[in-house]
Amino acid sequence: SDETFAIAMNYLGKNPDSKETADLEAGGDVYMKIRPYVKTFNSSAYIDELANGDSCITIGWSGDILQAKSRAEEAKNGVEVNYVIPKEGTYMWFDNLAIPADAKNVEEAHAFINYLMRPEVIAKASNYVQYANGNLASQALMDESVAKNPAVYPDAETMKKLFTISPYGPKEQRVLNRVWTQIKTGS
Repeated sequence: SDETFAIAMNYLGKNPDSKETADLEAGGDVYMKIRPYVKTFNSSAYIDELANGDSCITIGWSGDILQAKSRAEEAKNGVEVNYVIPKEGTYMWFDNLAIPADAKNVEEAHAFINYLMRPEVIAKASNYVQYANGNLASQALMDESVAKNPAVYPDAETMKKLFTISPYGPKEQRVLNRVWTQIKTGS
């Protein structure tokens, strides 16, 4: 839910990385206003719901939405799924690989990461999951439908509107949990 609040605060013209209680609550108010129209709150079923036409709109990760689009196209069910970035911008996220400080097989972990980041390997992964990757050389090996897709690799103008957020502290987490519970329960 952290990203969801940041998106709402950005929509309101507030700093999406704000840790102020009033800003977090204002972000929650955005969702309370549309709460009567929300079917579900989940982060696991929305791909199939979109692909099957059981949901008309969602907040989701770009690759998940593109997977829903592919599933709908494969099913030939007449459902059209599109990914859009709000004109105000949205949260920018990254998948990362990390090696724990106390890892026992550090050399092997580095070898795996180095293998995965080879252009020919990471291009296949990006083609499959329809997510961007951090190896520019891989784009020449990727399917054009992925490498040239602005939902995967946004243009410079769109990138200016994307943002990240820093971690919330315990106080902010309590506010988020309280407000998110109110949103989910409609109370």
